Amino acid sequence: MNTLLTPYSKGTLQLKNRLVMAPMTRSRAINNLPNDLMAAYYAQRTGAGLIITEGTAPSPDALGYSRIPGIFSNEQTNAWKAVTAAAHAAGTKIFLQLMHTGRIGHPANLPPGARVVGPSMTKAAGEIWTDAAGLQAYPEPHALTDEEVEAVIAEHVSAARNAIAAGFDGVELHGANGYLTEQFLNPHVNTRTDAWGGSIANRTRFTLRVVHDMAAAIGADKVGVRFSPYSTLGDLAPYDEQEVHETYARLAMELSQTGIAYLHIGVSAAIPQKTLDAIRRFKGTIILCNGLTPETAEATLHAGFADLVAFGRAFLANPDLEKRIATGAALNQPDFNTLYTPGSVGYTDYPTL
Repeated sequence: MNTLLTPYSKGTLQLKNRLVMAPMTRSRAINNLPNDLMAAYYAQRTGAGLIITEGTAPSPDALGYSRIPGIFSNEQTNAWKAVTAAAHAAGTKIFLQLMHTGRIGHPANLPPGARVVGPSMTKAAGEIWTDAAGLQAYPEPHALTDEEVEAVIAEHVSAARNAIAAGFDGVELHGANGYLTEQFLNPHVNTRTDAWGGSIANRTRFTLRVVHDMAAAIGADKVGVRFSPYSTLGDLAPYDEQEVHETYARLAMELSQTGIAYLHIGVSAAIPQKTLDAIRRFKGTIILCNGLTPETAEATLHAGFADLVAFGRAFLANPDLEKRIATGAALNQPDFNTLYTPGSVGYTDYPTL
């Protein structure tokens, strides 16, 4: 396991090892505010070279799930400082993941005046949990006007500035899991006929504008993006394989030219090699995630596609994951019943060596 635990240096990513704690929604942010319990949770996992936080809302409309944090108010920005301080005290870099849930939300989870929005009025199938009313069907989203799309982009820029003010080393745009950024990419969800829909160039425009404008505001070396090509999470219907390939090849090329810090790829068996090859032309760091074990992660690094590897469930259940990898100790298994419940159980009470 030598490679996993060796330092990594590329651009501004100066990391003590190649282990990344993947972003994981944990729903502990009461009133959408980071708190001491969350700071303790992240502090326990600072064996990672890089932590990417749970998805965090850049605006009130983005708070689609119960108890997820935001980064759009002064109170939220200040509350995050305890988390970043804990990471930096341990020599760990920490990026904030910006997640706008788009149509994957419900009014019962949103503050007064906020609404469920999307690129089009295409409703998602299925149900979402709300603390107020239990499971509820997804509503029909409000289709963003051109002016409102520009406002959403500006909200991401403001949130990125807030993240830097809170002490984060950078931000990651969540462009996967069927949330707003990926909703713009998918032609079955994005049925617009204006400059934000239709062609691949138009459907990638939202992603590229958000990244470009955030990079201009805080520095390209402080921006990363998460993608999961060919994923159908969030009720995303699959579309033409060649078109998917061309979409992510274009994104990788454009983002490489922008000079951002990294691409974070949620890998699956559905991604053909030619798409991985196109993504690897990206000049920055590539992080690979999804279902890795310490053994497969080490093999992944030696295979050459990824520079860093991210662990989700393994870091969730093993605060001292780096020590367990170093010693070959057995890993705790996650308790799936407490993934999203409020409180410390299944959150900060996993045993360490």
